[in-house]
Formats: sequence, structure tokens, C-alpha cells
Amino acid sequence: MSLAIEHTRLGRIPALIVRSGGRSGALPTVLWLHGFGADKEVHVPELCRFAAAGLLAVGIDAVGHGQRRFAGLPSQFSRSSPASVEGFDLCVSQTVAELPDLIDLLVGRGSSDPARIAVAGVSMGACMVYAAVADEPRISVAVAMLGSPERPLSDAGRRPGERFFPTALLSITAGQDAVVPPDAARALHQRLESCYRARPERLSYCEIPGASHFLQPEEWDGAVARASAWLLSFLS
Repeated sequence: MSLAIEHTRLGRIPALIVRSGGRSGALPTVLWLHGFGADKEVHVPELCRFAAAGLLAVGIDAVGHGQRRFAGLPSQFSRSSPASVEGFDLCVSQTVAELPDLIDLLVGRGSSDPARIAVAGVSMGACMVYAAVADEPRISVAVAMLGSPERPLSDAGRRPGERFFPTALLSITAGQDAVVPPDAARALHQRLESCYRARPERLSYCEIPGASHFLQPEEWDGAVARASAWLLSFLS
């Protein structure tokens, strides 16, 4: 299957858009959000996998990353570094604030179906996913991989569960994750269970036993496969 890969800017946001060469018009869309210190190019394999399944896959450079990288931004997030924590929270909150305009642009140019918008991300990107779902009602499907709903501190982790329902939310965590422990995501899903009682199939939590934050290749492949199946089951 041929894939069309487009490097572009959506407003001020550097983006990488991948679609099946045979697909046109407004497609079900997944916005992919990368981790701290990474960029959209790192996840070309995931974007291509989603596009081959029939989705419009859009990777973006988060604020302070990739083509708009902050000078001096650490390559890894460290809780012991105040500068790292401050930079992390700034990148998360400002990128989340950009997502409604990004969706507007994709819908306005006829690329995305406004009724089938998903957001997915890993690590810092997963933190953005939780905050974005609580803020943007057009997001109908979400996948948060190896992230926490507690960052940034003022966002999704403390918001009422009703702000998440009925978004189809899948969280994937690592059981031995010392960088982003799974506790907060696990607790969020426990709180959300009552809100999803009428549609329990739209809420799922998966914890990979014994895994660390940096998944082994087979663990990562399995997590992406689970994410792809979740997206397709609610966007197709």
C-alpha cells in the first residue's frame, strides 16, 4: 500500500501528515503527540501504521520541540531538575492549548472528519492526551501511553470524570515505570468507572507487567498494536 507523506505547517505548528495514497476527502483522524525531548519524526513508523489502517495520521512538534525547539531544553525529563519540570509543564500546557485550532485547520481544509477525531501520545504526549480530552469535546477517542493525568498539575487529573465521558479512553502504562509511575493513570480509571457505567466498552486500562518506561521492542509493538486496534474500533 502506498502512503502519502506531507511535511507542512498547520498555522504555526510544524506537522507531518500521513495518509493512504488511495484515500481522499475528510478522513477519521488521529493526532499523535510525542514525548519530552523527541519530535514528530521519531514516530514516522507509528504514523505510517495508522495511515495504512485508513486513518489520517498527523504528528506535530510540541511547543519547544523539533522545528521549534527551545534552546537548552534537556533531552530527558528529570523530576530532580526544576528547569526540566518547568519546561515540561510549559510544553504540555501550551501544546494542549493549540489543539483546538489545529483541529479547526484540519477540518477547514477538508482533511479531517469532525465527528471522528482522536488524539494519542506517549510519555509527555500522553500527559497532553489527558488534558486535551478534558478540554476539547470534539476528541471522541484517546490513547494515553506511559503518561500521567497529573501533569500539568492544574489539569486533567483533578477534573470531574464527566469531562472525559463519552470519549473512548485507553491508557497503557508500564508496571515498573520509574519515570512516569502508573499509579495516577490507574487511579483515574478507577474514578472514571462510574461515569462510564452506561458505556463500559469505551474505557480501558492496560498495565504491562514488569515493563519500564522505555519499553522493549516487542512491548512497544504490542502497545502500538493495541492502540491501533482501539482507534480503529471507534473511528472506523
